[in-house]
Amino acid sequence: MRRKPNILLILIDDLRFDEFGAGGHPYMKTPHIDRIAHEGAIFERAFHTTPICSPNRASILTGQYASRHGIIDNVARDAASHRLPNYHLHLQKLGYETAHIGKWHMGNDGKPRPGYDFWVAYDGHGRLYDPTLNEQGKYVKRTGYITDIMNEMAVDFVKRRHHQKHRPWALWFAHKAVHPDAEQAADGTFRMDGYRPAKRHEDLYRNCVFPRKPNMQAPKQFLKHKPAWAEAVELRKSGESRVLHDAIHSGTQEEIRLRACMMAAVDEGVGMLFKALEETGQLDDTLILFLGDNGYFFGEHGIGPERRFAYEEGIRSPLIMRCPGKINAGTRCKELVILQDLAPTLIDIAGGKPGPQIQGRSLAPLLSGRKAGWRKSILIEYWAENAYPWLINMTYKAVRTDRYKYIHWVNRNRARELDELYDLDADPYELINLVRRGSYRLIRERLRRELRRLAADAMGL
Repeated sequence: MRRKPNILLILIDDLRFDEFGAGGHPYMKTPHIDRIAHEGAIFERAFHTTPICSPNRASILTGQYASRHGIIDNVARDAASHRLPNYHLHLQKLGYETAHIGKWHMGNDGKPRPGYDFWVAYDGHGRLYDPTLNEQGKYVKRTGYITDIMNEMAVDFVKRRHHQKHRPWALWFAHKAVHPDAEQAADGTFRMDGYRPAKRHEDLYRNCVFPRKPNMQAPKQFLKHKPAWAEAVELRKSGESRVLHDAIHSGTQEEIRLRACMMAAVDEGVGMLFKALEETGQLDDTLILFLGDNGYFFGEHGIGPERRFAYEEGIRSPLIMRCPGKINAGTRCKELVILQDLAPTLIDIAGGKPGPQIQGRSLAPLLSGRKAGWRKSILIEYWAENAYPWLINMTYKAVRTDRYKYIHWVNRNRARELDELYDLDADPYELINLVRRGSYRLIRERLRRELRRLAADAMGL
């Protein structure tokens, strides 16, 4: 492998940690995506630290927590997204040709951002069929299914790089899948058009069932352990909240199936990229990453479809990497990894030195088996969004360790009464809140101290 490998990062919108074959999905077939895991590494405990789209995308690009980079929600932040200390700016200084193809979603306009030599994007969420793309600063109407269009553009970029072997490249390839189409009405609410696979995949997985888990039980069975979420459930029963909630939340087996169908076109694209890299002699000189931008609930804890909460389904990310010579085939990493670790990892592998503004840590030591001194805890943070009336008081900060999770609900009159503590070894489905149990007092206090430390570090205090 060359000293500076090519970098191909494939990002899927709203993909759960277990929503591909090698990740444990019960019926989805993703042979090409699985090849990345089988010939490289799978990170079994990778996490989003702010589990919604825009903040987490910014965290991946900057290596920073949302409380540092300032993209704390999905509100249009076009100007701020032009100022992010994007790791592609660093790669350019290291001699890389950089490219963005696909969904940006940090700010609603699809115009080119700093750090990229080649740019294709679209405004907002884009459209699944017949999208309008911003190609190098000009809007162009395209015909067809957006995943197929994006796959062809990514393959074309890879093939054209074959003629510039002296210069490494880095491609941020961000799919719209598996996000549904969305239309904003005159009253400001969103209407979801639903999950729409490529027509050739519409009948895949007919009659397949995603199995129920213990935390998918009726809400009354577990809401007594989650008083903050119980309040939100009551709020969303009211007029305005109910209308908005019903417009975007349902969470049926058919939706889960359609998401799997949408992933079929994504997997085909990964296969096309493997073929293009092999045919041009670039495969073993390319680091391939595959990940999601936030978690997702399929009804766990009475939530779904949604992603904003600190339970495992919301914060865990799919993360797999393939890089011959740097990652041994079949590697399984169990350490606590956050997606802020990707920016310093890519800069490190490219031969650079991550700057002091980066809060993540390079994964290179873990990939070479050096695990001593690795982090023992991570911070999760979320800010309530005014666009969602039933979440108006749902700001939280949480700490997750190897074994425990403590969730602190911020700015509440009864904050500590609403907090949650889970022993993930004994209760992996987070059903029993232990925060008031006397036998867990010392653990509770230790986790509170650790949460204060992590939150201060995240803000640079």
